[in-house]
Amino acid sequence: MLGIVLDSRWIIRVAQVGGRLKNRLAAATRPDQRTNAVRDSDLALVRADPDYLARMSNADFLIARPSVTIDLPDYVQFALRPDSEINALATYIWYHLRAVGKARSMANASLTPEEYAQAARATLADEAFALHYLQDSFAAGHTVGRWGNAAVRKGTHDYYNEHGLDAVSWANRRFVALGDANMQKGDAERAAFAVRESLAQLASALDDKTGGTVAADFKLPEPEGFNVCRESHFPAAVGEPELLTVEPILAQTPVPGLGRGKGALPRFRAEIGPFIGLSSAVRGTALGGGFGSTQSGVGTTGGLDAAVRLGVGLEGILNESSDGQVFIDLGSRKDSSEYGEAFIPGRSAFVVRWRMPFWLIPGDLIAAAPVLAFTNPRKLKKMGMQSANGGLIPWQAGIATRVGRFQFVLGREVGLSFYGHHNLVIPTPGVAPVNQTIVKLRSIGLDVPMLEWRIFRMSSLDQSSRLGIQFYAGFDRPTSSFVVGPAGAPKPSLHTIVTGGVRVVFDWRHYRP
Repeated sequence: MLGIVLDSRWIIRVAQVGGRLKNRLAAATRPDQRTNAVRDSDLALVRADPDYLARMSNADFLIARPSVTIDLPDYVQFALRPDSEINALATYIWYHLRAVGKARSMANASLTPEEYAQAARATLADEAFALHYLQDSFAAGHTVGRWGNAAVRKGTHDYYNEHGLDAVSWANRRFVALGDANMQKGDAERAAFAVRESLAQLASALDDKTGGTVAADFKLPEPEGFNVCRESHFPAAVGEPELLTVEPILAQTPVPGLGRGKGALPRFRAEIGPFIGLSSAVRGTALGGGFGSTQSGVGTTGGLDAAVRLGVGLEGILNESSDGQVFIDLGSRKDSSEYGEAFIPGRSAFVVRWRMPFWLIPGDLIAAAPVLAFTNPRKLKKMGMQSANGGLIPWQAGIATRVGRFQFVLGREVGLSFYGHHNLVIPTPGVAPVNQTIVKLRSIGLDVPMLEWRIFRMSSLDQSSRLGIQFYAGFDRPTSSFVVGPAGAPKPSLHTIVTGGVRVVFDWRHYRP
C-alpha cells in the first residue's frame, strides 16, 4: 500500500474522486442525490484505479457471531482463528499491532534520520490501513453478519446501510447505525472516537522506553506478499497480551449479527445471478401511415404483451444504479384494430425480446468475450463492469430522481414481433370501397426502447419485481403477401410503417436463494 501511495500516479485521481464524493454527500438532502453521487464516484474510481474491482473483499466486514452468549474476548479469539474467514476486526487488530510494534521498536532503537523516516512511514502506513477496517466495523451493512452467496451478501450490505440497524456496542451502548453514503453525524462521531483511541495508543508506543524486549514482543510476523483483498484467512493468531491492549478500542464497535440459523437478521438480495421470470406490458403505438402506398395518415393502436423471461442479473454489482441485466423474452403479443386510416385489423404476434449492456457500441461484449476471456480476463471484467454502469462514455447510467430512475437505453434492448397472416384492405384511388384490394400479409415489427423510466422496484431474498415505462421507436415491415380478392386484382405496392410508442412494463423475477 505504501508503495502505491508514494509511487503510483493514479492515486491522486483516487483522492480527487474521494474529495468530490465527500462534498456531494455533504450537500445531498435526498436519497436520490446520494445515489447519483455514489454512482458517479464508483464510475470514476473504475476509471482511475486499474485494480479497483479486485480490491473488494470480505476483510471489510465483521464475521458473524457463532452464538448469542459469546463475549468480546472470545469473539476476538474467534475472529482471529486461522480457520475463520478474513474479517474487519481481525484485519484491524493485525495491522494496528504491527504499527504499535514498530513504534515501540523506534522508541528503543538508535536510528539515523533516514532510517527513522522510513520506519515512521511504515508505521503510519500500517496504522492508516488498520483504521480503514476499524471504521468499516461501524457501518450497519458491515455488522449484520457476512454469510450467504455474493448476491445475498451485497444485497444485505446495501439494505442495512440505507435503512439502518438497531445496534449495541460491546460496551453496551445502544444506537441506530447506518453506513457508507448514508451515514449520519452520530455514525461519524462514534467511529472517530474509536479512531482517536487507536491513534493515542500508537502515540504512547512512540514514547515507550521500556526496552527492546517489550518491543520485540509486539512484533508480529509479516507474511510475504500477504494481500487482504486476495487471501481468505490470516495465517496465524495473535497472543493474549497483545489483545488485552486493544480490547478497550474494540469495545466501542457494534456487536455483530448472528450467523446463519435462528436469530439471524433478515437477508436481502442484490439482483445478481441467473433468474427466471414473467414479463407483461401494455402498449400504445402511433403508426406513420399504413402498409399501402397511399395510406399516409397517422393512426394509433393498443396492445398487450406477455412473456417468459430468462436472464442474468448484474444490477447490484457496484451500486443500485447499475443496469447490467441480460435477458431474453419469449412470448406473445395481441394488438387491437388500428384507429385511423391504415385499416389494420386486430392481430397477434410471436415476440422475441433481448437486452444486453454494451461498452461502447451494441454487441461489443459478445465480440470481446471470446478473446479477452483467455488473453486478458481482468480487462473483460472491467469492460463488463463499465457496461453495467453506463458504458465507457457513461451516457446510459441510471439517474435517480424523486419520482423514479431514468435511463437512456438506446441499443441495449430490442424487441421483434413476428405477425402471422392477416387480411388487410388496401385502398385504391378511384375504386369503390366494395372493390378494394384485400391482401393477406405477414410482417415483422421491431421496437427499440430509447428512454426508460423505472417507477418502483421491490426485492426480497429470492425474487424481485418492478414497474417501468419505456418510450420506443421502430418499424413494421411486410415480409410476405398475396392477393385474396377481387380475383385477378394486381398485387399492390406495400411499404414499411414507421412506429413509435410507449410500453408500461411489469416484470417479476425469481432468483435461486
